[in-house]
Amino acid sequence: MAKTIQAIRGMNDCSPTESPLWQWVEAQVREVLNSYGYSEVRMPIVESTPLFARAIGEVTDVVSKEMYTFWDNDEQLTLRPEGTAGCVRAAIEHGWIYNNEQRLWYMGPMFRHERPQKGRYRQFHQAGVEVFGIANPEIDAELIILTARLWKKLGIDQHVSLQLNSIGSLAARANYRSALVAFLEKHQDLMSEEEKERLVKNPLRILDTKNQALQDVLDGAPKLLDYLDDESREHFGQLCALLDSVGIRYEINPKLVRGLDYYNKTVFEWITSALGAQGTVCGGGRYDGLVEQLGGHSAPGVGFAMGLERLVLLVQEVNRSIPVKNAVDIYVVYQGEGTALSAFQLAEKVRSTLPHLGTMLHCSGGNFKKQFKRADKSGASLALVIGESEVLNNQVVVKHLNGGVEQQTLDTEKVIDYIQSQF
Repeated sequence: MAKTIQAIRGMNDCSPTESPLWQWVEAQVREVLNSYGYSEVRMPIVESTPLFARAIGEVTDVVSKEMYTFWDNDEQLTLRPEGTAGCVRAAIEHGWIYNNEQRLWYMGPMFRHERPQKGRYRQFHQAGVEVFGIANPEIDAELIILTARLWKKLGIDQHVSLQLNSIGSLAARANYRSALVAFLEKHQDLMSEEEKERLVKNPLRILDTKNQALQDVLDGAPKLLDYLDDESREHFGQLCALLDSVGIRYEINPKLVRGLDYYNKTVFEWITSALGAQGTVCGGGRYDGLVEQLGGHSAPGVGFAMGLERLVLLVQEVNRSIPVKNAVDIYVVYQGEGTALSAFQLAEKVRSTLPHLGTMLHCSGGNFKKQFKRADKSGASLALVIGESEVLNNQVVVKHLNGGVEQQTLDTEKVIDYIQSQF
């Protein structure tokens, strides 16, 4: 017997029993984004490697350690590790944002080579939003309010909380970086080799270290908010006032910096304690310099991304009333000479007139007992039964698989009306 081939570690299958919940979560995301007037875009999952190096930053963990990169003839390509860089590239390339505002969203797989664990995989899925051409804090607030609305639709709003910060301008962060490095150099004895490397290359990333001893020391470190430029401070104050005005609760977290180099001013994360260590379900912020950095005309930008695996896990964990529709509503069974043709015609008529219902036709033969077992297993609530006598009399037997209602024999032309009355 040949050796079986298994899925690559950290790249998971989604089973038929799991996919309905995924479809429901994705539908809620689409519905909320469309209700705010955002437009969907679809980008390739493979991009030129320099795109991510320039956008995300060569010293970030994503670019230096986690990207799936390969050569295609003489060009170096990468499976996208996130969606913002590709969306900005597409917007520049096709002129979507030249002297124009755009509110865009996308959904699809991303790839990072990291240690797989619950809620963190090597192929994972994100829904993301990118807004271009609007510098005002109103759009930052809208994105946060939009996500809060989504949490309510998903039934998880009581299990997530918002953390908020401003990381200011590039110049403000440079000043803060100098102060932070001076502080951290006194505590190198608490640092791992990786943290010492970050101290040289990207010291702000040390602020979200999981090293508890270092975290305790960081409570006394200089605060980024104290180094903000006036414009960033005013922008952040207006954002907080807007969130206050609509009752969005938040915690200002001075250690929140996000892991990618393109951010400036607003950064935010929605976190949960219901999923253990993997607590971030959505994160984003402003990136006003990224469009110009990637070769476009200067245009402000702001966005977020949410991990769908973690959203699905969180919904499973805390929402006990998920209205996930069963894939099959009606199961058509038939047995006897001449019944197959009638069954096929009936099934297609139901699908044509009631396309919102799932209609499955039994195609694998067997007696009625075997077929009804399959019908029960499908989760259908009605079975349409055709035997030789039903074909002869132009009738159909309707059986309620959940019990409680006696089966009925109906003229074929009355079946559609009866089904409609039951759903």
